[in-house]
Amino acid sequence: MGFASGTMTEAMNSLSTSDHASVVSITLFVTLLCACIVIGHLLEENRWMNESITALIIGVGTGVVILLLSGGKSSHLMVFSEDLFFIYLLPPIIFNAGFQVKKKQFFRNFMTITLFGALGTLISFIIISLGAIAFFKKMDVGLAIADYLAIGAIFAATDSVCTLQVLNQDETPLLYSLVFGEGVVNDATSVVLFNAVQNFDLSRFSTRGVFELLGNFIYLFISSTVLGVVAGLLSAYVIKKLYFGRHSTDREVAIMMLMAYLSYMLAELFYLSGILTVFFCGIVMSHYTWHNVTENSRVTTKHTFATLSFVAEIFIFLYVGMDALDIEKWRVVSDSPKTSISVSATLLGLILAGRAAFVFPLSFLSNLTKKSQNEKISFKQQVTIWWAGLMRGAVSMALAYNQFTKAGHTQEKGNALLITSTITVVLFSTVVFGLMTKPLVRFLMPSTDKLTSMISSESLTPKSFIVPLLGDSHDSEAELFAGNGVNSEAREVCRPPSIRSLLTTRTVHYYWRKFDNSFMKQVFGGRGFVPYVPGSPTERSVHNLQEEPKQ
Repeated sequence: MGFASGTMTEAMNSLSTSDHASVVSITLFVTLLCACIVIGHLLEENRWMNESITALIIGVGTGVVILLLSGGKSSHLMVFSEDLFFIYLLPPIIFNAGFQVKKKQFFRNFMTITLFGALGTLISFIIISLGAIAFFKKMDVGLAIADYLAIGAIFAATDSVCTLQVLNQDETPLLYSLVFGEGVVNDATSVVLFNAVQNFDLSRFSTRGVFELLGNFIYLFISSTVLGVVAGLLSAYVIKKLYFGRHSTDREVAIMMLMAYLSYMLAELFYLSGILTVFFCGIVMSHYTWHNVTENSRVTTKHTFATLSFVAEIFIFLYVGMDALDIEKWRVVSDSPKTSISVSATLLGLILAGRAAFVFPLSFLSNLTKKSQNEKISFKQQVTIWWAGLMRGAVSMALAYNQFTKAGHTQEKGNALLITSTITVVLFSTVVFGLMTKPLVRFLMPSTDKLTSMISSESLTPKSFIVPLLGDSHDSEAELFAGNGVNSEAREVCRPPSIRSLLTTRTVHYYWRKFDNSFMKQVFGGRGFVPYVPGSPTERSVHNLQEEPKQ
């Protein structure tokens, strides 16, 4: 009995110590997050820095301090988990991206985005995989064929998280739309390829197997998109019919957040692409659901989603910076520094070549389908797109940990070599390429002032019919001219300058707008729908409007 009580006391003490250590780690990590936000704010006007790079540098610096204090045993406060990344950190980032994206610009370039994100990622995957097989076998890295294919999927994933902060949606809307849209589709494609490689039986490789792999990808792409759209429409319908705001705006905010997260988890449950699902759920919610809630809920949800995304981004880059100095992984490869440097340099070279192999040819093909010079991707824009997508980040890290570690640890030399090389590539590409992206965009693209003046000066001319998609996020023709003093008669004068422009504006967008206004918004609400909330300013304004004719 005394032995049992003694053992229980020791267990309780051990548990208490463990809990206290967790509290200390979380406290320090939250403190670092606050420091990243403060320092990032102070560096807001810096043309070189952005929040991602700031978090990485602070993470590396903190890792050095922890490494010294722990006597060289550890450099981070917690063990990296790909589950933590994919289940908790990635959903708010991708959802907010879809929620905030300018829909007209995104869908106008949807074919080009899909071309880059799907076909381009596949080309990059093939080049990186074949290059890894050719070079790494000579270096005697000691990996299986499945590992080489996994490397192709890992490093084919561009860092859409970092790109969101490097490019500005208002300064360079066309570039932002192409690079960001490609990044989302690219991440989804990379994850699908990675899962397919893990489940692919290389011993039964055949042409039929390749077509099955392609068919599986198309199925995942379509079904994930449909699931996101259905989840977004369901949230819009429920909120429109039940009027949660009549009792509490908290319920409206809660149901929007939970429905968005539910769409992601359902996709993971059914082995679909959660990234695509939650992205399109965000687009649908911004178009319908957001307009069905009260004004207070609109402000709250918009800032809540943006805040969650912001904190998740900082968290990811802060941890990646700290994990870069993990002594356990570097100790395994410490006896072969030349091989480690060679592997990292080779991966960087393959990333550069793989991206160039599809950006410029696919841009050329995309330009062949567009007769208007304004719609074509110029060479300077192609260079910017190529450069902005060279960064690798949290998705690559998560996939690498999934493939080459167990619970964040590894003792095999080949696996440790790939993990340390992945860390090196992520740090180098994010810091070096990230630092140079802003100056490159400013050098190649028009300045913000020039772009703004160009749009404003053409806003009332016939030629501006194709410009608004580059400068604002209006969703209807009426809003396009609202506030400019242009009536319906003047709108008829502002016609497209050519038959091609007329056909373009009168096909997909025109008929979708008619269908959206006549059917979709009648069922699911959207812009123009004002929820009736008893006792709200909306009710009072409606009541006053009804009484005006009587006076």
